[in-house]
Amino acid sequence: MADVFSIIPAAVLRNLSDKLYEKRKNAALEVEGIVKQLAVAGEHDKIAAVINLLVNEFTNSPQANHRKGGLIGLAAATVGLTSEAAQHLEQIVPPVLNSFSDQDSRVRYYACEALYNIAKVVRGDFIVFFNQIFDALCKLSADSDANVQSAAHLLDRLVKDIVTESDQFSIEEFIPLLRERMNVLNPYVRQFLVGWITVLDSVPDIDMLGFLPDFLDGLFNMLSDSSHEIRQQADSALSEFLTEIKNSPSVDYGRMAEILVQRAASQDEFTRLTAITWINEFVKLGGDQLVPYYADILGAILPCISDKEEKIRVVARETNEELRAIKADPAEGFDVGAILSVARRHLSTEWEATRIEALHWIYTLLNRHRTEVLAFLNDVFDTLLKALSDPSDEVVLLVLEVHACIAKDPHHFHQLVVFLVHNFRVDNSLLERRGALIIRRLCVLLDAERVYRELSTILEGESDLDFASIMVQALNLILLTSSELSGLRDLLKQSLVTAAGKDLFLSLYASWCHSPMAIISLCLLAQTYQHASSVVQSLVEEDINVKFLVQLDKLIHLLETPTFAYLRLQLLEPGKYIWLLKALYGLLMLLPQQSASFKILRTRLKTVPPYSFSGEQLRMASSGIPYSLMNYTGSGSQISEDGDMHDDLQNPHNGINFASRLQQFDQIQQQHRMHAKTQTQSRYSSTSSTKLVQEVQRLEEPKRPSAAQELSRPPSRSLRRGPGQLQL
Repeated sequence: MADVFSIIPAAVLRNLSDKLYEKRKNAALEVEGIVKQLAVAGEHDKIAAVINLLVNEFTNSPQANHRKGGLIGLAAATVGLTSEAAQHLEQIVPPVLNSFSDQDSRVRYYACEALYNIAKVVRGDFIVFFNQIFDALCKLSADSDANVQSAAHLLDRLVKDIVTESDQFSIEEFIPLLRERMNVLNPYVRQFLVGWITVLDSVPDIDMLGFLPDFLDGLFNMLSDSSHEIRQQADSALSEFLTEIKNSPSVDYGRMAEILVQRAASQDEFTRLTAITWINEFVKLGGDQLVPYYADILGAILPCISDKEEKIRVVARETNEELRAIKADPAEGFDVGAILSVARRHLSTEWEATRIEALHWIYTLLNRHRTEVLAFLNDVFDTLLKALSDPSDEVVLLVLEVHACIAKDPHHFHQLVVFLVHNFRVDNSLLERRGALIIRRLCVLLDAERVYRELSTILEGESDLDFASIMVQALNLILLTSSELSGLRDLLKQSLVTAAGKDLFLSLYASWCHSPMAIISLCLLAQTYQHASSVVQSLVEEDINVKFLVQLDKLIHLLETPTFAYLRLQLLEPGKYIWLLKALYGLLMLLPQQSASFKILRTRLKTVPPYSFSGEQLRMASSGIPYSLMNYTGSGSQISEDGDMHDDLQNPHNGINFASRLQQFDQIQQQHRMHAKTQTQSRYSSTSSTKLVQEVQRLEEPKRPSAAQELSRPPSRSLRRGPGQLQL
């Protein structure tokens, strides 16, 4: 130490720690001159001793003025060393860096000034300390003292200049430090970081794009900063990187895709838009690299399709179309199950547009990878069935398309119809709100006859008789009113003529027996009028209650629709269609006389022209010739004038055993009557005596005449017998 004091005069050392800046500055100039002379003489040991003195006695001193003098002294020594400063940097730089965290803001300020002067001298030689310098500057950029911040900014600009011109900078060593700092929230630090990213990316020899996945998330995080300037800087940096990606032959899309997927769900609108824009470009450029990430990408796109911001919706839709257009192979890593799982999950979202696109994806997967999708069918089938209750008609129609695609083979077709009937059974509102839409669309997609035959087979063995009746009534109404089922109606009209018509009639008959009005409708549609009349006659055993009359009312109104136009025209030939007349009059007799339906049907029957039977026809009828052969309605054939029957009348019923069918109808209706009786007994046994009295009183209120009263009234028209003829 004695040697050092002999080198540096005591007055210089004293002034170096003076409280006045000018004295410290002059002392530093003295130190600079002394070190310069030593450097020229090659006295590096003495130079090292001088530096140690400045560090130990000054920069490490508890006195702030000593620390200030030490910093200015170290900078002066570096200036004096000039080109030979590099070999002493290990002594000089660390104490200066330590001073950046000094509690005294003036010391921190002078530390910035000292390092600035040191950097100007050594330039690229101090790159070895870059990470420590960067870390210190990062902290100083958010310093509480404005003067320190200003000094740090000047130093920062100089360091950037040195780095951009240096060939010793190691991006590999720097990236971990950058990644660690990217999640800070301080706006000054964020500006500092974005500035460095931008500068380093501008250096041709530094491959920042290759390390983009390491700090991409941090840049996206800055897009939601409260400072407009920071958001703008981050966006500018991201835009530049995206341009580079488009022009680069080698990009790590996978790691970045994971980040973008998360950012696409950000609460910040600008962040979502930027993320979905990047994803859009990645889908176009990524190729095979993105195959393992398709499910995650889809999971990010689908919610954005329903985003409140139109720009995001537009980009999301375009991206979705681009992704769906890519035909990837499971053998190449395309995970059908993962994609299917994402689509299924989004079927439960609150956004209609997203649900629709999720269904489009399931449909696309079925068409391209049917075997793989069917392997996951248990995972999605229940969700698809629940989607039939969706409030959106468009969603329901798409669900049906997916179901129809699944049901191409017999096994899945049967499974679909069974599950559908089950859903209708457990959710009556589904049948009421969506039944017609679902059945009609399935008939279009899967063939109406096939659908109705399968439904009939299932309902024939239905144990819940109430549900079976309701379901049959719904199916019957759809059959009679839907344009999609016109072909099925035409086929049924041929029940007495063709084998196909007969088979369909018999296929529906068993289940249609669950509803008297449905079976009558079926018979009228099939033009089996004699059997229709027999069914009507058998209804004498029915409980003519409100439900029965409501169904009868619907049937009467249906008879006035275009579907039964042919039937109304047949009334122009009452002699030929005598059983049709009898069936209709039978229905009229079941209706309450004051009801609107009674008036409608009576008005229609009044328009029937009078018809006279000849004495020969009456003779043939009384001689035992079946009335059905006298006026066969199936093919329109009649008895010739000579009394001979045509060939097509040899089997007028087309092989249908109507007696057996009537017996079948009676048996099923008997089951319904027993079931109703059991329910009534159960209901009344669980009702308190007070409630029972109230119920009886309510039922006895004379709101409308009973069916028995109605039937006891004389008909509005009577059969009148004239001389030698029978008139209607």
